[in-house]
Amino acid sequence: MKPRIGITMGDPAGIGPEITAKAFANGDWMTRCRAVVIGDAGVLRQACGFAKVDLRVNAVEALEQARCEPGAMDVIDLRNVDVARLGLGEISAEAGEAAFAAVRKAIALAQAGALDAVVTGPIHKKAMSLAGHPFAGHTEIFAHYTETRDYTMMLAEGSLRVVHVSTHVSLREACDAVRRERVLSVIRLAHEACRRLGIARPRIGVAGLNPHAGDDGLFGDEERREILPAIEEARAQGFDVSGPVPPDTFFCKAVGGAYDIAVAMYHDQGHIPVKLLGFRYDHQHQAWPSVSGVNITLGLPVLRVSVDHGTAFDQAGKGTASEASLLSALDYAIRLASRPAAEGDGGRVP
Repeated sequence: MKPRIGITMGDPAGIGPEITAKAFANGDWMTRCRAVVIGDAGVLRQACGFAKVDLRVNAVEALEQARCEPGAMDVIDLRNVDVARLGLGEISAEAGEAAFAAVRKAIALAQAGALDAVVTGPIHKKAMSLAGHPFAGHTEIFAHYTETRDYTMMLAEGSLRVVHVSTHVSLREACDAVRRERVLSVIRLAHEACRRLGIARPRIGVAGLNPHAGDDGLFGDEERREILPAIEEARAQGFDVSGPVPPDTFFCKAVGGAYDIAVAMYHDQGHIPVKLLGFRYDHQHQAWPSVSGVNITLGLPVLRVSVDHGTAFDQAGKGTASEASLLSALDYAIRLASRPAAEGDGGRVP
């Protein structure tokens, strides 16, 4: 059976709908799954025009009605956007509500067993907040509605995979979040994710928090007080773990093949190297010709994969947005949904 993939359109005022249209027009991935978009069919039809792709948009009420035919995009039509009034590139409560409704519908379908994975398009936090949904991002929405407490974000670009001890908190809070129990939990989630990807004996690298990984307490003691005890306990449980490694060389080693997955201590420590690899910016034309990389939430009872970029309101409606990250996310989702859960993961994903 081919895995059933639900794709949320993202904020209708951003680039999510048009990169979705481009992905369906660039779709050898479609032969490996049954895919349906969750959103507003009118918005997706408009996006096909922006993207200059010849796709037939089929509005359906359930996945069972999807035809999954070449040259077509099946959309579970929520009918919640007035396309004539939609302000492209603008932050609005209406767009935030439409984006949130698509995510909420996808979660419900996955929880009911109708979807094997959800691939999410980019949302705008301010727009969602205006609509009355003040979540920090997709990760927190999925965790809330699946009642998940032990979860983390994994970013991937090529062979570089990074998981985070903390994400959407201030830098001050991020330092406080480096605790032995949390570091150990993220190491376990990293191990399970690699197993799900087919890596039998994952090599896990753990970054330090402070410059020079604390330099034996000279620049901070979180490494010897919290991080190293977590690593030692993980090793005692049979995990192959290295660290804490000084952050300034840690990702050079990860990209060079020293680890199958890297544990970062906070948001920017992990995001910057992944985006340096996957994002290309053309200053002369003020454009992003290539944006790749994926975001996977680990520890959930449902499989969620996302693009690793935002709504790019400045590009909305121009047809110039790159679908590379979405294609990578779809590939990851199909591969993960096609594999059985790793032994001992308690049914969580991965």
